[in-house]
Amino acid sequence: MTAAILNTKAWWVRHLIVIVLAVIGTALFLYSRAEWSPMHRWNRAVGDMSLVLVALAMALGPMSRLWRSFVRWVPYRRELGIYAVMLALVHFTIILFGWVELDLMRLVGFEFHPSLQRYVMVQHGFGLANLVGVLALLYGAILAATSNDRSLRWLGSSVWKFVQQGTYVLWWLSVIHTGYFLFMHFLDFHRQTPEPNWFQWPFVGLVTIVLVLQIAASLTTWRNGRNRAMA
Repeated sequence: MTAAILNTKAWWVRHLIVIVLAVIGTALFLYSRAEWSPMHRWNRAVGDMSLVLVALAMALGPMSRLWRSFVRWVPYRRELGIYAVMLALVHFTIILFGWVELDLMRLVGFEFHPSLQRYVMVQHGFGLANLVGVLALLYGAILAATSNDRSLRWLGSSVWKFVQQGTYVLWWLSVIHTGYFLFMHFLDFHRQTPEPNWFQWPFVGLVTIVLVLQIAASLTTWRNGRNRAMA
């Protein structure tokens, strides 16, 4: 790939590359779970690909501090974040229509009890995890809406940077939400349904890699600053 294609001014190229990446990744997730029901296949495919895009965006910053050759890839964080949020919105829509069937009480863990004629809490973790997911989606929408030069000019550099630093909040909210459904939710039913979910340990590896990169980049920045101060 030439330097011209990677040029920060080629915004449309970045959009195209990330779109192709998102489509291919989603298709692979779908193909890998052919035995699942269509709703769960699409639900997990777009949700998992959204997390992958956020992970890539989170990794680019520390990688650029550790290896200067990755600096050219930093502008891709904007497009990665935008399409991660778009996939998360599709993920939420599938859950809303396909899983809880537009019943917002079911979305937060309640089910209607015919004998009692009222809603009762039956899935505490499901409701909490979904609320975390909704919060992540709302936060991501704010980040995506301000990921442009117009917002930078309107908000000012300091405010814009403060808003965009919320990417770390978005990342950990997404990790908590995804981790619950990968490891905990189906324990309520005493079996893993649907199964198998091969993404469990790749998810752990992805989160670990991002965390290690962030720690290594922070230590490198601290060490370089200390060396300059002592020079």
